[in-house]
Amino acid sequence: MLKLRRAIVLDAALPTLDGSSDGLGPTQAPEQELVVTLAGGDGARRAAIADVTLVGRAEPGDEVIVNVQALDLGLGSGGFDVVHVNLTRGLAGDGDPGAGVMKLNYTSLQHAVKPVEDERLRLPIERPVAVLALHGQLAAVAWSYARQAPGSRLGYVQTEGGALPGGHSRTVAMLRERGLLAGHLSAGAAYGGEGEAITTAGALHHALNTLGWDAAVCGPGPGIVGSSSALGHGGMAALDSAHAALALGCPTLLVARMSSGDGRERHRGISHHTLTVLDLLLEPVTVAIPAGMRSPVGADLRAGLGTVFGAAMPRRPMKHRPALALDVERPVRITRHDWRRAAVDLPAFAAAGLPLSTMGRGLTEDPLFFGAALAGGTALAELSDAPSSALPDAESGVSGAA
Repeated sequence: MLKLRRAIVLDAALPTLDGSSDGLGPTQAPEQELVVTLAGGDGARRAAIADVTLVGRAEPGDEVIVNVQALDLGLGSGGFDVVHVNLTRGLAGDGDPGAGVMKLNYTSLQHAVKPVEDERLRLPIERPVAVLALHGQLAAVAWSYARQAPGSRLGYVQTEGGALPGGHSRTVAMLRERGLLAGHLSAGAAYGGEGEAITTAGALHHALNTLGWDAAVCGPGPGIVGSSSALGHGGMAALDSAHAALALGCPTLLVARMSSGDGRERHRGISHHTLTVLDLLLEPVTVAIPAGMRSPVGADLRAGLGTVFGAAMPRRPMKHRPALALDVERPVRITRHDWRRAAVDLPAFAAAGLPLSTMGRGLTEDPLFFGAALAGGTALAELSDAPSSALPDAESGVSGAA
């Protein structure tokens, strides 16, 4: 059940961005960072966030109700309290008079939105979609795509699987400000994007047909719901997203979650999250891996990585590096996909000034994670250029540097 407590706001950052994508100057950010203390508590200062689009802006001295469960549990990706309602000033919201569809249905935070779904179905779309496993892949995919396809319009569809509020991602805000994303739609249970879609399919259809995006990247918000089970994790949202893209007639690419630095065996090499999705997909998709890597199914995924990543590889003794072995129970189901190799440029990406963190690890601590995402962006640009009837086969690779 909900774990709600009364609290007093001690400090409230101004909910503004440094700039906006349209060059009109400072704009109000959808999320506000707060410092609160629990009423009747020991006076300890606690980090909190307020979704301004839902509960309004807070000021020091405001009395608020906060959900304290994530911080009390010590969750790494949710280690803060969340404002449920502002008792001082947040009880008089007017809502959007033009909205008519609910999100967060039948919860205390249900609110009306105006859906973007188009009335007429126009298929096939034949514009490519990249499906993410983690939000941490987004910056690398967008940067790599823009480098390979300058002037093309790539947009982001946020799905469930991680954070649901669209305003929680600083990465999205930065990519929009720098022109690396053409737009941001929130689909399904996710909310707070620049447009609201009832379904992922509806978001992709609207974005690629009506908004005119040249390609879309689709995946969860920051953080991820997880467990060690095969199906009990937020990465499974990629299965639904990929099926939606395939059904719409979009060339579909799965951005592989890979790691050379994760301490958990199930995520080293190609993560079990990605392998499970590739196993369960009803149709083949494209999967990109960094150039220099051997077959995606084999006992030695480290072969060739030194050539690809060079000095970016961790300078630890080999005996202390996690093995990159791949254990696939149904290899035929994995190898049926269109595997491609793509050149990546980690030093250039590192110098781009974009977010470089996954699960607390940076680029030098986990170069394979970022290399795989960069490869995905390069391959997505290649899919954007190639007619659906003349896509290169898996052996042709992807040329050019990411």
